[in-house]
Amino acid sequence: MINHKKIILATQNKGKAKEFTAMLAESSLDVQVISMTDVPDAPEIIEDGNTFKENAYIKAKAICSQTDLITLADDSGLEVDYLDGGPGIHSAIFAGEPRDDKRNNEKLLSLLKDVSYEKRTARFRCAICIMLPTGDYFEVDGTCEGIIISEPKGENGFGYDPVFYIPQYEKTLAQLDLDLKNIISHRAEAFGKAVKILTNILSKQP
Repeated sequence: MINHKKIILATQNKGKAKEFTAMLAESSLDVQVISMTDVPDAPEIIEDGNTFKENAYIKAKAICSQTDLITLADDSGLEVDYLDGGPGIHSAIFAGEPRDDKRNNEKLLSLLKDVSYEKRTARFRCAICIMLPTGDYFEVDGTCEGIIISEPKGENGFGYDPVFYIPQYEKTLAQLDLDLKNIISHRAEAFGKAVKILTNILSKQP
């Protein structure tokens, strides 16, 4: 029988966990959400997939096998058209290890230093895998289109949010409040699809 009172997010990223928890709170699902930071002896996961979807699957399968809980894993990153879709799946370690948001942003802005505004188009992409202890799994994704501006703006968010500008709102993702971000972001789109799947799964449990 599937434990329908607890879901684990296959992440140690506190920013992601906070966003997902906030979005789940807006849903009708009555479940406890934990993350990998709550799991002792969580396995080190080698994300060696070639796409966001493959990496999400790898994470979901590993953590589900370890915990025997419904597992929700995402892999997400930034695709810049001028950089032929980079940094892509390497977004978190764009400037090398250890992972550092500030250095990643600095490297990105240096590569786009003399690039005109209209050529700085980009998108955030998110792939989510929901893995069940039965071995069944579901995959969804989402995107958020924007422009890479020339300098960071805003104190909210994490990652590339301060340099990712949304023309429709005339703000970067880091300047938006969390409630709005959780409506328009790539993770919000993917997560909205995931919540529908989770609701369907959990509604079938006793």
